[in-house]
Amino acid sequence: MPLLERETDIFPANLFDLENLGTDPDQCWWAIYTLARREKDLMRRLAAKEVPFYGPVLTRRNKSPGGRMRTSFVPLFPSYVFVYGTNEQRYEAMTTNCVARYVEVVDGAGLTRDLRQFFQLIEAGAPLLPEDQLQPGMRVRVKSGRLSGIEGVVIRREGTSRLLVSVEFLQKGASLLLHDLEFEQI
Repeated sequence: MPLLERETDIFPANLFDLENLGTDPDQCWWAIYTLARREKDLMRRLAAKEVPFYGPVLTRRNKSPGGRMRTSFVPLFPSYVFVYGTNEQRYEAMTTNCVARYVEVVDGAGLTRDLRQFFQLIEAGAPLLPEDQLQPGMRVRVKSGRLSGIEGVVIRREGTSRLLVSVEFLQKGASLLLHDLEFEQI
């Protein structure tokens, strides 16, 4: 049983279906760096103000010291929430008292592609492991199955091959096991 119910990590729910997402000249992506442990608070406030955002959240299950299973929902990229909109909407985010600083994203189309991949991985329930630093390696694309089209880099961790999917803008990402995935080099 979760300590708290899962909250929305995307607004609107169809954000990645919007036309011109990441390429609209009147709107852009902003990487919002939050105050410590305020990602969910910021997302709640942005949803209430109807400001489009995405802050990927993973489900984690751990055993308590008493042996009970606990479910929690943790940000994939601690202290980051991505806001998409106008300068006025960025200002709305800044007035929430949850933000330490922000950075305008220059390559909006690239960030849209990266975030869309994470959205697809999380929705598919892929077991992701956060990765802080990118490793050089072979770039690949998953060819079939529910993760078809996901692109990343093959890395080695603890004797296993993993697919590292990243947000190049942050130099952060997450990896998943490559055990049964069919992929091609790109």
